[in-house]
Amino acid sequence: MKEWLRFSVCYWHTFRGTGADMFGSSTIRRPWEDGTESVENAEHRMRVAFEFMKRLGVEYYTFHDRDVAPEGETLSESNANLDRVVAVAHELQKETGIKLLWGTANLFSHPRYMNGAATNPSLDVFAYAAAQVKKAIEVTHLLGGENYVFWGGREGYQSILNTNIKSELDHLAAFFRLAIDHKTKIGFHGQFLIEPKPREPTKHQYDYDAQTVIGFLKTYDLDKHFKLNIEPNHTTLAGHDYEHDIEVSSRYGFLGSVDSNTGDTMLGWDTDQFPMDVKKATLVMKAVVRQGGIAPGGLNFDSKVRRESTDVEDMFISHIGAMDTFARGLINAVNLIEKGTLENLVKERYESWSTPLGVNIEKGLSSFEELEKYSLEKGEPKLISGKQEKFELLFNSLIK
Repeated sequence: MKEWLRFSVCYWHTFRGTGADMFGSSTIRRPWEDGTESVENAEHRMRVAFEFMKRLGVEYYTFHDRDVAPEGETLSESNANLDRVVAVAHELQKETGIKLLWGTANLFSHPRYMNGAATNPSLDVFAYAAAQVKKAIEVTHLLGGENYVFWGGREGYQSILNTNIKSELDHLAAFFRLAIDHKTKIGFHGQFLIEPKPREPTKHQYDYDAQTVIGFLKTYDLDKHFKLNIEPNHTTLAGHDYEHDIEVSSRYGFLGSVDSNTGDTMLGWDTDQFPMDVKKATLVMKAVVRQGGIAPGGLNFDSKVRRESTDVEDMFISHIGAMDTFARGLINAVNLIEKGTLENLVKERYESWSTPLGVNIEKGLSSFEELEKYSLEKGEPKLISGKQEKFELLFNSLIK
């Protein structure tokens, strides 16, 4: 099952999360933390992280550059800090066999990025972001990372009045081309991934959802170089069903990895909860199985324990519960596909498109005149039930 599931622990929530939210301060105190932002504390934290992952039995992890090493006063100091902690991670990977699923750069926390990184009106900020991403790609390559993720938390706008959207998107595309060039130059063969999100912290993010990102990539002729890292909590923030962006990106050949989490429908922000809904996990795994797997991507638990879950034990329980959920989802997905009941009913709904006229329409060989003649001869189309309730009943009957 591990070949299909490829679970990953995310560093930022699991080892940097403190339980703080916009209404309250930290509630979580980890016994291995000394309360400083020193490199020494970061190195110790990395050793604790690998011990946790080893005990959990997870073979992959993910990180932002600033999760694992403190930011320095200068770019050179930040790079040196990162090199020291990455050296520890490199040795621990050799000792444990745990691998890096993907790395990324934090281009959203520091005040310099308040107006964006690659889409910032300031060339100086664009250049600084490029330097930071250059280093992040290089350390990902050094650690044998199988992917590299771009998430544009500040790539968007708060007001259209002070924003040139076309200019910002042109610059974002230019930034990605520079990343592609550097990837080729250093011989990094990992998959580049973009992670869509509609808002938060920016009011409107340019990577709104899967369809928006695919459209952007095709517009700027970047679609051969990128796939998508889908986070379902972001999908629901965009007003879609949990599985929508998984399905869309998979159907169009863009599903590269999944940040496996969920949100709370009663809350209007990205709550990053551990996924415990077997039905939702089944729909995700159905797409993964249908496309033949998700490698070199994986199922990364971009999830955090609740503010009230303060015990170290809760770190284990939450990951184990989520892994169990997706394991059951995989079993259900295979059962759904092998039985073929739902797929056959879907095919029946679209069977008219397998007629000669339907085939010609799909091939671009028909015309409005032909369809007008067809409709005049056939008359008013029959109402055909969508049978939604039947599909839901059958889906429930196949879920374990």
